[in-house]
Amino acid sequence: MLGTLCRSADLTLNNDGAQLFAQALDEAACGCLETALSALPARRPGVRIEEGRQLQSFLNRAEPIGAIAASALGDQARPVRAILFDKTAERNWALGWHQDRTIVVKERVNTDGYGPWTVKSGLIQVEPPFEILERMVTLRVHLDPVDETNAPLRIVPGSHRLGRLPEAEIERVVATFGERLCLAERGDVWLYATSIIHASLAANPPRRRRVLQVDFSADASPGPLAWRGL
Repeated sequence: MLGTLCRSADLTLNNDGAQLFAQALDEAACGCLETALSALPARRPGVRIEEGRQLQSFLNRAEPIGAIAASALGDQARPVRAILFDKTAERNWALGWHQDRTIVVKERVNTDGYGPWTVKSGLIQVEPPFEILERMVTLRVHLDPVDETNAPLRIVPGSHRLGRLPEAEIERVVATFGERLCLAERGDVWLYATSIIHASLAANPPRRRRVLQVDFSADASPGPLAWRGL
């Protein structure tokens, strides 16, 4: 099935909700990023980054990753969450179709329109009003090549314009709009609307696939709450 899907380098953020920035990081930058991430806990499917000081030199708007976010959100773009996904033969998972619906905040303050609340890896997460997520973008920084068999991100073009969808509606939207594969080389960055419907398969055959995923927002705060930030 995946072999019949069209490659996606022609997608644009405005029209489709996703866009490729090929070779945004050169080999030297990739090596520095690997060093910055090397202290994170190993043997986990996804590591939520609590303290991002080691990443700041990559995420400010004068640097390649931050500059891509600023190109979409303006100079007020700030990183508000980061996760390292490290798939290996031992940690080779699949993820079904979904929309990202939570943000990370400093503390729990019960507020109308915000909830449910969860805590993951010690970080406080809440589902905010969906318009906050619709104003956000997510960047995926690739440290390994991703072809059709190495668990590429799957996205539904145009689904970022549909608002918050009931879970029962997502499969219908996928069937109606179709899907595209976000293939990548080492150093590539995919930019996508945080609200887009997306998924991924397990790698087949299993092998390493490292992706640093960073959410950005230009909102000073998520309504009455405060960003946890990096």
